[in-house]
Amino acid sequence: MFMDDHPQKASEILTPTARSGWASKAVLATFAVIIIFAALFVAGNIGRERGYQIVMDRAKSTAELNAVLLRTVLEKQRAVPFVLSQDRDVMSALSTRSESQLQRLNHKFESLIGGTGSAVIYLLDASGLAIAASNWNEPISFVGTNYSFRPYYTRAIRNGSAEHYALGTVSKRPGLYISKRIDSPAGPLGVIVVKLEFDEIEADWRRNSDPTLVVDQRGIVLVTSFPDWRFMTESVIPAERMGPLRESLQFGGAPLEPLDISPPMPTVQPDIVQARLPGAPSRREFVRVQTSVPTTSWKLQSLTPAAPTVTESVRTAQLITLLFLAPLLGLTAFILRRRGLALRRAHEQEVARVELERRVAARTADLSAAHAELVMQAEERQKTETKLQSVQLELVQANRLAILGQVTAGVAHEINQPVAAIRSYADNAATFLGRNQVDSAKDNLKTIAGLTERIGSITDELRTFSRKGTGDSGPVSVSDIIEGAMLLLGSRFRQRAGQILTEMPPPEVKVYGNRIRLEQVLINLMQNALEATEGGPASKISVRYSIDEDELRLIVADNGPGIPDSIMQMLFTPFNTSKDRGLGLGLVICHDIVAEYGGRIEVESSSAGTEFTVHLKKVV
Repeated sequence: MFMDDHPQKASEILTPTARSGWASKAVLATFAVIIIFAALFVAGNIGRERGYQIVMDRAKSTAELNAVLLRTVLEKQRAVPFVLSQDRDVMSALSTRSESQLQRLNHKFESLIGGTGSAVIYLLDASGLAIAASNWNEPISFVGTNYSFRPYYTRAIRNGSAEHYALGTVSKRPGLYISKRIDSPAGPLGVIVVKLEFDEIEADWRRNSDPTLVVDQRGIVLVTSFPDWRFMTESVIPAERMGPLRESLQFGGAPLEPLDISPPMPTVQPDIVQARLPGAPSRREFVRVQTSVPTTSWKLQSLTPAAPTVTESVRTAQLITLLFLAPLLGLTAFILRRRGLALRRAHEQEVARVELERRVAARTADLSAAHAELVMQAEERQKTETKLQSVQLELVQANRLAILGQVTAGVAHEINQPVAAIRSYADNAATFLGRNQVDSAKDNLKTIAGLTERIGSITDELRTFSRKGTGDSGPVSVSDIIEGAMLLLGSRFRQRAGQILTEMPPPEVKVYGNRIRLEQVLINLMQNALEATEGGPASKISVRYSIDEDELRLIVADNGPGIPDSIMQMLFTPFNTSKDRGLGLGLVICHDIVAEYGGRIEVESSSAGTEFTVHLKKVV
């Protein structure tokens, strides 16, 4: 009875559960969308404030730098009238009014223009008449013009010095007039005046900084990176102040109209303004920073575009928020889904329990068959591993024989030298015996015996190195490994390499491994170094070592051109090689041999050379 009723009851339970699952998903999706939009809104506000702060800091730095630059220019020019007021030629010309003195003074002022950067230098007598000027030979020469009406003259006579920014009455060019009174025991002799024009600094601002302008205490623009802004105002000047300005002719016929810059926006950032630059079709948003120009009553303002930085800051903040929310919402959805699945599985398990009992017997049979198949697969895998080990040993032996093939010519040359020497010493011994010089003959025979031992050691090393099989592993002297490699490769190095430096450790320094296989690793690395430096100027190869508490590092370095990046990324991958006839298996075999003895190989390469470091376990 239970077997018949259970599926029906389970289906009745699952139907409302499925409906509840769809409703839960809809609620979860709505909740996630609300969270994402709210988080993006908050992140956008934070990013916007951060962006404005970044722009504010940059604008403040630009304004302070430009103010310092302007002050430097002013201080340089202020020194000129002070120095000239003490000049003997100036005082002599004022006292004597000699034509020759005045002409000499004209030339002197003219020569000072290039060094000081001043626009004009001229001398006024006590009545305000210009008697000498740097532009004496120009059509707009100041000589002979009376400037007693100019404030820089009246203030200098009254106070000793003065500064006055105005439009030139003759040149019609704006600039700052810096004046200094020249005194004598009898009273004032005259006034020396230096006019400073800001064309160069304005051009520098246009090239290297944001829109910049300097205003006086009345809000009138005096110096600016945009010439169209000159003599405009921050705000509308009242009529009662405009009349005296017009009458003074300080700014000529300039309209003195307000700049197209809106008041600060009513936000938490009071220095954000909207401004239209000359030639621009519409207004843009700027961060305005104002700083005082030291030693003057002027204010320097810098306008830094805000939109690019603020937009990027908002985008970055929202992206970071999404990167944070995505895994969080994903984890929440995952947990809820797991919970829903768990509930669903609990219901399904009630339905499947009876069916599961019915299929136990069939499943048991399937498992038995699967077990038998797994046993068979394990046996096949064991056979495959055994075959792989055999193939690896064959590959190692093939690499070793390939190395022997490469060094055969060098070893033959190494053997030919002692054989030729034996022939020579044997002939000499026969000659000594014929002369009854027994001692000399004995010496030659001893030398012959030493040379045969040398030949024997070379042939023994070749025979030992060519043996197949891994042999026993255990403590191996590092000096024996290096000597064996040098014995096989020494002749090739002497014939083809520029210089090889070998650092030999003491015989008692040993590592864990097999001598023949470790020699194979060292020979491979030394041959690579030899081929890397072949043909290069002043080639240099070194084999050295270093020891730690439980590790020995064997280092093979060369000064070749280095390993290309494309090869370096897959250096220990089979068939990866830069040689025309190479198979790309040498370093793979070296890597496997060293790994088999618990070590590792590291490589560093640059255009200055390559360095392979073999890490081996030290035997104490």
